[in-house]
Amino acid sequence: MPMGRLTKGVFNPDEIEILSRVFAATSASNETEEQKEHRASRIIANYMAGITDERELIELSRKPLGR
Repeated sequence: MPMGRLTKGVFNPDEIEILSRVFAATSASNETEEQKEHRASRIIANYMAGITDERELIELSRKPLGR
């Protein structure tokens, strides 16, 4: 996991690109703004927990929470 984010408190451009692709890959046409925000938060939380593989982030983001 890149240390820049941990020391500066921000994501670098490569990380933003990965997170954006994951967000786009997991979108649903009928999502509300609230659902989009929850999905984005979940993607970021998984990434910050150390899951940096794009495919794994996509897979986890598609699974229902708490099930």
